[in-house]
Order: sequence, then structure tokens, then C-alpha cells
Amino acid sequence: MPEPSDPDAVLMLRVKRGDRAAFTELVERYRQPLFNFIFRTLRDETETEDVAQTVFLQVYKSRARYERTAKFSTWLFTIARNLCLNEIRRRSRHPAESLEETHAEHEDQPLRQYEDKKMLLPTDRALHGELARKIEEALDELPEAQRTAILLCRQDELSYEEIAEVLDCSLSATKSLIHRGRETLKEKLKPYLLTGDWEG
Repeated sequence: MPEPSDPDAVLMLRVKRGDRAAFTELVERYRQPLFNFIFRTLRDETETEDVAQTVFLQVYKSRARYERTAKFSTWLFTIARNLCLNEIRRRSRHPAESLEETHAEHEDQPLRQYEDKKMLLPTDRALHGELARKIEEALDELPEAQRTAILLCRQDELSYEEIAEVLDCSLSATKSLIHRGRETLKEKLKPYLLTGDWEG
């Protein structure tokens, strides 16, 4: 059950009753975190926009069936992950739109719109671009479940239990995915981070 104090679930219950202002508030609250997550999964700005819109559309279309059985953010990111997986499967059926080609097309583009400041060193801004690219490359090389677990872990709203719900696996398996992912990232990013540490 979600926490009684979950304000987003309260907003969603208002949406269920037809309150469009409550829906607008949820969109404003989650637009950027959702874009960050989807973009770091798909690495394509146009597809990120499309998938994010589809997520919010599904939320709105599902409003009448919404039940407060999980934290709103858990439900939202579960929808987002499933849509991202659908897009990745679609790409696999269309090699011309493979992840590798998408990455190559966008690797030189600035990530400012989707930047997660916690992932960048506060000092030595001259290395910003290189470090951002290395972080993206390291994330891209992780297995999908590890990458998703790490990305969700960086959403301040989500606990390990909630990430386990999104991934549809046990709490221990989720912790293992996050630990293995962090260790891999730490090793790959060691030459680029002053401390050689990955803050999760």
C-alpha cells in the first residue's frame, strides 16, 4: 500500500474524479524526472518526447480504473519502463533504427535538457562534456535491468522496494542489480572521476 501521506496518489484520486488541474500538476511535477529516465534509456530526444507523452496519456486514460495500491511514482515509472522496453523491442525488429545508430547520431549533442547534475562533478567544468559522454557510454553498456535499476535509484522519490515493484523482481534481486551496476560503473568511470567513486 502507498504511504498515507503520498500527495501524488491524492492528486491522482482527484484526477480520477475529473480534476484536470490535478492532472496538470502531476505532469508538471514528473515531466523532467520522466524525461530524464526515458532519455537515458532510449537516447533519442524525439522518441523521449513521444514516449513521455504516451506515458501521461496512459495515466489519464487509466484514471477511472486507478486504485491506490501503489505509490503514484512507482506506477508511473512502471508504465514508462514498459513503454521503453516496447520501443527497444521495436528497434530490434528494425535494425536501421538500432540503439547503436541512435547513440551515434546523438552522442555529440548536448545533454543539457536532460542533465542530472548529481551525476557530474561540481568542479572542473571543462570536463563536463567528456564526463557526461563517458557516463552515458557506461550506462549504455550495462544490462537493461541493471541500467534501469540504477536510473530509478537516482529518482529521489523511489525506494528500493518501489524499484523492485517497477522491475517486477524481489527486493534482494533489486539490491543485487543496483550493487552490481554501481560496481561496474565505478570501475568504468574511475579514470574520469577524481574519487573513483560512484554516488548512487
